[in-house]
Amino acid sequence: MTFADVKVGKAFWLPAGEFLYGDNKKTRETGAYRISRTPVTNAEYARFVAATGHKPPSHWKGQTPPDELLDHPVVNVTWHDAVAYAEWVGARLPTEEEWEKAARGTDGRVYPWGDAFDPDRCNTYESDIGSTTPVGQYSPGGDSPYGCADMAGNVWEWTSSEWDEHRVVRGGSWSSYQGFARCAYRFRLITVDYYGSLGFRVVVSLADSDS
Repeated sequence: MTFADVKVGKAFWLPAGEFLYGDNKKTRETGAYRISRTPVTNAEYARFVAATGHKPPSHWKGQTPPDELLDHPVVNVTWHDAVAYAEWVGARLPTEEEWEKAARGTDGRVYPWGDAFDPDRCNTYESDIGSTTPVGQYSPGGDSPYGCADMAGNVWEWTSSEWDEHRVVRGGSWSSYQGFARCAYRFRLITVDYYGSLGFRVVVSLADSDS
């Protein structure tokens, strides 16, 4: 299994270069990398579980996810689960800088689509859905400048970045208010945490990609 085999709709290249980071919009720089268009879905994660015998998420029916959730982001995964999946596909978790650049582009916008919150472009508490939605449901209106989907709401996403012995999560979720879905908002969790509002996506660096 390789990153190129992951059925994420598409995965996008982001060029090396500067972007505006954080609420203070400080200049940061990343190398070139490829990021999955959406969070990893239950269907994708199920292939990993079947191939490796990895423990499935707690909300699944045994070793397989409910049929109605196949195209929803996988949740109830710890940071260690996310890392194991990423390694299985020859990828890794994004740094928070890589995640934020993919979410907001280079112009420092507040949300992936612009500066004004729009409940019709994402799944947050304001949407009053109360659960995850299929990945890409809000595309293309809710997509980032690079074409990435679900980077505001739906599920928080693990990153590889550390913060006081915790790991940074980004993006907000279906259960969080709009302010938490801002591209610059940072939160932290311990690596063994898992929730029904927490998932991940994966990246590969330019030098490591096989496509």
